[in-house]
Amino acid sequence: MNSYDYLVVGSGLFGSVFAHEAALRGKRVKVIEKREHIAGNIYTKEFDGIQVHQYGAHIFHTSDREIWDYVNQFAKFNRYTNSPVANYKGQMYNLPFNMNTFNELWGTRTPEEAFKKIEEQKRAVHLVGQPRNLEEQAISLVGTDIYQKLIKGYTEKQWGKKATELPAFIIRRLPVRFTYDNNYFNDTYQGIPIGGYTQIVEKMLDSDLIDIETNVDFFAHKDRYLGEYPKVVFTGMIDQYFDYKYGELEYRSLRFENEELNVSNYQGNAVINYTDAETPYTRIIEHKHFEFGKGDSGKTIITREYPANWKRGDEPYYPVNDVQNNKLYKQYAKLAARESNVIFGGRLGQYRYFDMHQVIHSALVRVHDEFD
Repeated sequence: MNSYDYLVVGSGLFGSVFAHEAALRGKRVKVIEKREHIAGNIYTKEFDGIQVHQYGAHIFHTSDREIWDYVNQFAKFNRYTNSPVANYKGQMYNLPFNMNTFNELWGTRTPEEAFKKIEEQKRAVHLVGQPRNLEEQAISLVGTDIYQKLIKGYTEKQWGKKATELPAFIIRRLPVRFTYDNNYFNDTYQGIPIGGYTQIVEKMLDSDLIDIETNVDFFAHKDRYLGEYPKVVFTGMIDQYFDYKYGELEYRSLRFENEELNVSNYQGNAVINYTDAETPYTRIIEHKHFEFGKGDSGKTIITREYPANWKRGDEPYYPVNDVQNNKLYKQYAKLAARESNVIFGGRLGQYRYFDMHQVIHSALVRVHDEFD
């Protein structure tokens, strides 16, 4: 028999926060990770002095002072502000949708002019009642011009479905501002860890009470793990854990194409979204701008991000939280509630779109339930 109190499956934020807090309470923890590295999707790696976000752009933001203080234990954050730009067939627009966007699109100069333009476009399509899908929700927020140029193509690429087939709530979190403010997030605290995200997880797991193994497939020895460890923290796909008993939940996957260029500044911004339907990728990330151009001044690294359908064996990135999938998840959640020695957490374990601060909060709540 081993001497561990917990087996943590997955070294992303949920698993690492739980392991860290358990060790602080004197518990012995084994962490296993199927990838060759720790830190899950927030993994960053340095190339030419540039911290490259290996699994897409990650900008930490929160209005919760406790979460901000918590994560600042493990890294010093810079003052990076997320201000993406949209490229629609060569035309450039500021995001999120704000007075700069409205001026670039319509030439409007005041909030009143922009509001009237949006209302005029909404009336022209005769929207009645509550929006029934993403298309109607988007038009009700920003009118038809912005929907057609900056939302429709991007969203349909991202989710692999027509906007009329997607639930309205997906677009509700998108900021719309009648001010000249390009800051994407409304949160009080925002930034990028100086030196990248990997160090955060390294420090969380740096304990004599925590052992880590990478390149380990939990499912290759699932029954043995469940038999040997008093408790398991599982952060993988909940439907896979139950051998897809009720069928597969739906996920979206991503493919990343990295390129090193012999220029010091490729696009002038960390993130540029390509919002037309014809461009196969959704965005290009230029990583050095997350840290204000630091790194080899003669080189830069860009990543093209391609959305993809998910199938078994692919990496799942986003749960598709529509009505049908949420209903199926509830069936799996009932099974999970019966697993007295297993804790399910994270985006995949809880089948929920979480930002980083929400993952940390969720893990700390579970820690409190477990120990306090």
